[in-house]
Amino acid sequence: MNYPVYLDYNSTTPCSPEVIEAMLPWFGEHFGNAASKSHAFGWVAENAVEEARERVANLIGAKSKEIVFTSGATEAINLAIKGIFEWYAQRKDNQHYITCQTEHKAVLDCFSELEKRGAAVTYLPVRRDGTLDLELFEASIRSDTKMICLMWANNETGIIHPIEEIAKIAEENNVIFFTDAVQAAGKIPISVRGVHLLAISAHKFYGPKGIGALYVRHNHSLPKPYAQISGGGHEKGFRSGTLNVPAIVGMGKAAEIRLSEMQGEYHRLKELRDKLEQRLIELPNAVLNGSQHGRLPHVSNISFGGVEGEELLRKVCQKVAVSSGSACSSITPKPSHVLLAMGVDPDLGRASIRFSLGKHTDEQDVDDTGDWVADVLEILKKQD
Repeated sequence: MNYPVYLDYNSTTPCSPEVIEAMLPWFGEHFGNAASKSHAFGWVAENAVEEARERVANLIGAKSKEIVFTSGATEAINLAIKGIFEWYAQRKDNQHYITCQTEHKAVLDCFSELEKRGAAVTYLPVRRDGTLDLELFEASIRSDTKMICLMWANNETGIIHPIEEIAKIAEENNVIFFTDAVQAAGKIPISVRGVHLLAISAHKFYGPKGIGALYVRHNHSLPKPYAQISGGGHEKGFRSGTLNVPAIVGMGKAAEIRLSEMQGEYHRLKELRDKLEQRLIELPNAVLNGSQHGRLPHVSNISFGGVEGEELLRKVCQKVAVSSGSACSSITPKPSHVLLAMGVDPDLGRASIRFSLGKHTDEQDVDDTGDWVADVLEILKKQD
């Protein structure tokens, strides 16, 4: 198949060759169950898991014992949010949660379910540029607030929340702080300092799909989440089930690679992103969504006024793989909930494209993308 230029790295990333190579022996030669404690096959697998756990911990500045492997970020998010809710539900406490209107659907859907089960949830608005009002956030904390859930970096706009300040406010109010760091991990330096729970996913930083992790901070007195999957007590009781050793090894290798490559890649991608953005913003009725500052280096979300959104995306994707928002709803007549929360007009929101660059993006890709989007807009204009 003749694939288009790939600029949808926020959706998923290709496995690094080194990651695939590291995983292969664990499918055949070293096939042991990491929970088999009585023989060498299990010991070898367990050692590989613990080495990977250390590498993943290093990526986010955590201790290896604080890493709980999951099937991905969606499971990690469910474990964090629902697990804390159930801890407090056992005590029959009133429960209030704080999140944001621009969170990923995995987070918003969890809170929608908790509301049905009796929790109160505050959905913070954002400014027109996608940033958070910290004064409004702090004022929303109540005596029965159990968790603050705010993502590290937005998957659609790349806007980065002030995590250090949020963590400080959470600490001062003795409230659990959980952050979805899926788009930040491996892209920018992050540290779990001040954070209680944090979710990441390997396939967002050149690791395999189907593996993620939840960071669970140990050195605090606040509750830790109740397990959502029972059966054997694996992962220190947080997540039962036979460990996916090949994928865990792959995630560890990917984390190690990203830690070494991150700084240089940051500057290279920012230069390419800025070049693409400058070209696209010059096109008729093009508008950048989100602040130009305080965002991920490889992401640009742009609306193109005066054209029909679904047709725009379909035509652009003939030669450039992009999306209109998260991968969960990349081709849909509905405008992005993130852009709506930012006050973007629904018609303009439908005609918005997220460009996300990655390690295989080069200058030719950027030039070709700029040319093709310009051609598509001209074609659509003539069709009207």
